[in-house]
Amino acid sequence: MDALVDKPAAKLERDDAIRAPLPRPTRKEAEAAVRTLIQWAGDDPDREGLVDTPKRVVKAWREMFKGYEHDAGEELDTIFEEVGGYDDMVLVRDIPFYSHCEHHIVPILGHAHIAYYPSGGVVGLSKLARVVEIYARRLQTQEHLTANVTQAIEERLKPRGLAVMLEAEHMCMAMRGIQKQGISTVTTGFTGIFKSDPQQQMHFLSLVQRAYKAR
Repeated sequence: MDALVDKPAAKLERDDAIRAPLPRPTRKEAEAAVRTLIQWAGDDPDREGLVDTPKRVVKAWREMFKGYEHDAGEELDTIFEEVGGYDDMVLVRDIPFYSHCEHHIVPILGHAHIAYYPSGGVVGLSKLARVVEIYARRLQTQEHLTANVTQAIEERLKPRGLAVMLEAEHMCMAMRGIQKQGISTVTTGFTGIFKSDPQQQMHFLSLVQRAYKAR
C-alpha cells in the first residue's frame, strides 16, 4: 500500500452540483465528439473497424457513468429494526468497484470495506455495495469517493460508529505519467466510536487484513 488518506465525512459542496440536473448533449452530439477524438488521436473514424466506435463509446459511457442517475441515499431508506438485540459490528468487506479518474477519465479499480455499529437497526447488506457502486459510477477522485460513501451511510443510518476503507489501483499512474503498475492507494473514513477509539479502528483494520490474506 502506497498511500493512506483519512478523509472526514464532512458535507461536500460539490455534491449538490453533481445531483443538479444539467443539460445533456444529444446522442449525435456525443458521437460526434468521439469521432473528433479518434481523429485527433491520429486514426480515421470512417475506417471499417472504427465506423461504429462512436456509438459503442456513447453506449458504454451511459453504463459506466450511470451513478449520476441514482440517489445513493434512497438505497438506505429501508432499515430493519428486528435484529434480535444484535448491536455488534456489521462488516461487509471486499466489495469490488470500478470508477474513473476525473482528471484523465481512465479506470480506477479497487475494493471497498464498510463496517458500522448499529444504533436503531441494520440495512440490507447489498445496499452498502449499491452505495459504493452508485458513487463509483461517476467521475471521481478516490478521496472524494470515500467521503461520498461515508457521508451517505452516516446521514441515513446514524450508526454509533462507521468505518469505510477503499483500496484501489489508478490506471492514470499505471498507463501514463510515471507508468508504475501495482501501486495501491488506501483511503479511510471514520465516524463515531471508530473515530474516537483507536482500538476500534485497529479491530476493523485487522478484520479487513484477513481479506488481503485470503486473496
